[in-house]
Amino acid sequence: MILVTGAAGQLGSDVISELKERGIEHLGVDVADFDITDSDKTREFLSQTAPSCVIHCAAYTAVDAAEDDARRCTLVNVSGVENLAAVCGETDTEMIYLSTDYVFDGKCGAPYETDAPKAPLSVYGRSKLAGEDAVIRHLSKFYIVRTSWMFGQNGNNFVKTILRLSQNLREINVVCDQVGSPTYTPDLAVLLADMSLSGKYGVYHATNEGFCSWADFAQEIIHLCGAACKVNHIPTEEYPTRAIRPKNSKLSKTSLDRAGFTRLPKWENALNRYVRNS
Repeated sequence: MILVTGAAGQLGSDVISELKERGIEHLGVDVADFDITDSDKTREFLSQTAPSCVIHCAAYTAVDAAEDDARRCTLVNVSGVENLAAVCGETDTEMIYLSTDYVFDGKCGAPYETDAPKAPLSVYGRSKLAGEDAVIRHLSKFYIVRTSWMFGQNGNNFVKTILRLSQNLREINVVCDQVGSPTYTPDLAVLLADMSLSGKYGVYHATNEGFCSWADFAQEIIHLCGAACKVNHIPTEEYPTRAIRPKNSKLSKTSLDRAGFTRLPKWENALNRYVRNS
């Protein structure tokens, strides 16, 4: 049985749908079922359910808020992961841990390989890297999957924000010097399900194919929905945020290729499917 944490969230809900579609036995849980920051509750729940694999989608993801709420971010993304990883390690349970491009500083010009030096710029990025370290420390049977710019039907995301703004504004300002890859959660869910059945443990990068800036992404969203809204391409310095974002979030997919996993479709294709289904 596969246990999916964060089952009510953007990615977790799509992972549940994918496992259900394949007829794979699974259990979706959220904080109401057990709190991963409580080590005793975590141990008790995993002992009772005895999963063969945990796909850990739950996380503190409020990147800017984390700068002023480092304690809560660290509690969920570090202590919570440590609690899960410790029990999984003791019980020989596989774990898939979702990580992020924010573990890198974005100063490299090329797409980041999985073993590139890590240098997170934010509280959130540091917490996710510490979560990776906890998984590696406690388990031998693990998958660390770094992804970026996620969007799906469930939860808030950049695509929903742009769709909303484009209906009410004639023009919007969007950063043009941060480059990466959007990731459609139903597509990522397919890969995570494949991994859970593969036994091909390791560290992976997984996003939809192709690169773009946030401004390019916004432009395509507006084009697909047919809104009459202009996108002004602005530098990061003109759009200050509480947390510093990496300017280069490009992730190399060499790790997927070597393991024989199928790459995700192009981000334009994924966005088109999302808009059609919205």
